[in-house]
Amino acid sequence: MSEPMWQPGPERVATSNLTRFMALVAERDGRRFDDYEALLRWSVEERERFWELLWDFAGIRAETRGERTVVDGDRMPGARFFPDARFNFAENLLRRRDGTTAIVFRGEDKIERRLSWQELHDLVSRTAKALAADGVGPGDRVAGFMPNMPETIVAMLATASLGAIWSSCSPDFGIKGVMDRFGQIEPKVLFTADGYHYNGKSHSSLDRARGIAAELPALKRLVVVSYLEEKPDLGGLDSWASRFADYIAGHPAGDIAFHQGEFNAPLYIMYSSGTTGMPKCIVHGAGGTLLKHVEEHLLQSDLKPGDRLFYFTTCGWMMWNWLVSGLVAEATLLLYDGSPFYPDGNVLFDYADAERCTQFGVSAKYIDSLANAELAPMETHDLSSIRTILSTGSPLAPLSFDYVYEKVKRDVCLSSMSGGTDLIGSFVGGNPIGPVWRGEIQKRLLGMATDVFDEDGNSIVGTKGELVCTKPFPSMPLGFWNDPDGRRYHEAYFERYPNIWCHGDYVELTEHGGMIIYGRSDAVLNPGGVRIGTAEIYRQVESLDEVAEGLVVGQDWQNDVRVVLFVRLKGGVTLDAALEDRIRRRIRENATPRHVPARIVAVADIPRTLSGKIVELAVRDVIHGRAVRNKDALANPEALDLFADLEALKS
Repeated sequence: MSEPMWQPGPERVATSNLTRFMALVAERDGRRFDDYEALLRWSVEERERFWELLWDFAGIRAETRGERTVVDGDRMPGARFFPDARFNFAENLLRRRDGTTAIVFRGEDKIERRLSWQELHDLVSRTAKALAADGVGPGDRVAGFMPNMPETIVAMLATASLGAIWSSCSPDFGIKGVMDRFGQIEPKVLFTADGYHYNGKSHSSLDRARGIAAELPALKRLVVVSYLEEKPDLGGLDSWASRFADYIAGHPAGDIAFHQGEFNAPLYIMYSSGTTGMPKCIVHGAGGTLLKHVEEHLLQSDLKPGDRLFYFTTCGWMMWNWLVSGLVAEATLLLYDGSPFYPDGNVLFDYADAERCTQFGVSAKYIDSLANAELAPMETHDLSSIRTILSTGSPLAPLSFDYVYEKVKRDVCLSSMSGGTDLIGSFVGGNPIGPVWRGEIQKRLLGMATDVFDEDGNSIVGTKGELVCTKPFPSMPLGFWNDPDGRRYHEAYFERYPNIWCHGDYVELTEHGGMIIYGRSDAVLNPGGVRIGTAEIYRQVESLDEVAEGLVVGQDWQNDVRVVLFVRLKGGVTLDAALEDRIRRRIRENATPRHVPARIVAVADIPRTLSGKIVELAVRDVIHGRAVRNKDALANPEALDLFADLEALKS
C-alpha cells in the first residue's frame, strides 16, 4: 500500500503529549528530534535519561526518587530501576479529590453508576482502614474474584495504599481455575461480588466463592460486594465473611496513610494462561508498572486530563490493570461489565457516544466480530469524541483495518498494541503523531529496545523472526511467585538468547518502522522446515464470507509436519469441495503454497481462554492424543472434545 490509511493533522500533532514531551527534552537537554524514530533511538540509547524525564513529565509523586536511575543496567534479568525511590502506587492514581467524575460503570442494561474523585478517595480510605484492621500490610496478598466494577478498583487501590499485593481473576472462572491461581499465592483477604450479569442473565458467584474460600487456609476474610442484590445472602459462609458495606461501616473516610515503599516492591501478581500447565504467577513491581503505563497512556495513547478512557476487559486480563492506571492521567474511566453484544452489537458504541469516549479499547476479535455481523457504526452513531481506537489480544488483520476506516470512523488513530501479561504492557503500539499503515502496528514503543532476531541472533528488518528486547526495561517482572532461585523465570524469557528477552512472538519489522505479528513462536508451523506464522493463514481464511473463524495447528505426519486448518463456518454454510478449494486458492494466492493446509476440517466451536484467545497448543495436544491440563483456564473447555480422534486426520 503506497499511502497510509490515516495521518494526524497539524493541530493534533502540535497539541499531543508526545510533542510536549519532546519540548521538555529540548528544554532540559537541548535534544531535538526530527521524527518519532529519532526520539525512539534516543529513548533507547539514553534510556536512563528517558525514564527520568518521563517521571518528571508524568508528575510522579514520591517521597524521594533517589540519585540512582538504573543499577546493573546491562543485566537481564537483574537490572533495577530507581533503587532508592520511595513512593506509593495508589497515591499516584488518587491525585485528585474533587466532585468531577472519576469512574462511570455500566453492567449491561441493569446498572449504571458514577463515582466522583472524592467518592473514590473516600471508599479507598475506608477500605484501606478495614484491610489494615484485618492485619493486611506490605507483602500480604489480597485477591479479587470480581467483575469489572468500581469496587474492584477500590479494593485494589486500598491494597496498594498499604503496600500489599493485589491479584484478580474474573467471576466466570470455575473453582479449580481460581485455585490454580489464588491457591499458589495464599491471599489473606478475598473480595467477591455476589454475582454478575452476562447476556441479559444473572449469574451468582456465591457458591463458587464459598468453595474457593474453603480451600484457602490462609484466608482471614471474605468480603462480598453487592451487585445482583442490595443485601447479598451470606448463608453457608463462616463468621469471617462480611458484606462490603458492613466491612467498611466502622471506618470513616479521611486522609489515606499511603505506605511509601520501594520502587521495586511487588504490586500485582498476574497469571499466564495456564493452558499448557499450571499458570505461572508473574510478580510485577509498583514502580515498573506505573512508569510503563504512564508511558503508554500519556505518550503512545495521548491520554490527557478530562479524557474518557474505555477498554472492554475483564479482571482476569492485564488490560484491566492497564485501564485502571489511566487515573494517573486524571482521565475518567469508563467501565463496562457483561456481553459486548447484549442486547446487540451496538451497545459499546452506544456507551461511547453517551459518555463522549476519547480512547476506545477492544480486542482484535471484537472488531472481527463486528465486521462479520456487518455492523456499520459510522452510519448509526456519532463517535466524534473518539480520537483513538485501541486494539490488542491477537493480531489485527489487514481486513480489520479496512473495516475500521470504512465502517467505524475515518478520522481516528487505529492503535494496535502487542505485549502481554509478562511485561504488563506492550513492546509495540500506537503513535498519535504518525501515520497508520494497513495491517501494521504503528511503532516500537519508547524506552524499549525492541528488535527482531533471526535464529542466529542477528537483527533483521523486512524478514520474519523472533520478537526480542535487548536492554532491560522497568516493567520486567520481579520474578515468578515460589521460584526462589529464578530458574523458571530465566527459562521463560532468557534461555534462547543470553541476556536478551525473547518474548515468544513471530514478527516482522517493516520499512515504516512498524511491526506485523504472525502469531506465537511456539505455535509457528514448520512444514518441510519452513517457518509459517498462523496469523498469515487466519488473515486469508477469515476474509472469506463463509468462514466465521479458523484455528491452525501443525500435525506430526510421516516424519514431517502438515498444516491442518479447522474452520467454524457461518450459519447455513457447509464445508463442501467447492469451499475447500476456495479456501486453498485464497491462501495460495495471497500467502504461499507452503501455507496451504493439507487438511481442512469444519468444527462447531473453537476453544478459547477466558480472555478470548484461541488455544492452538491445547488443540495440537488433543489431535496428538496428549492430555490437556488446566481446562479451567478455558471459557469453553467442552470444545476440545470436537478435535479428538478425528477420522479426517488419520490419513
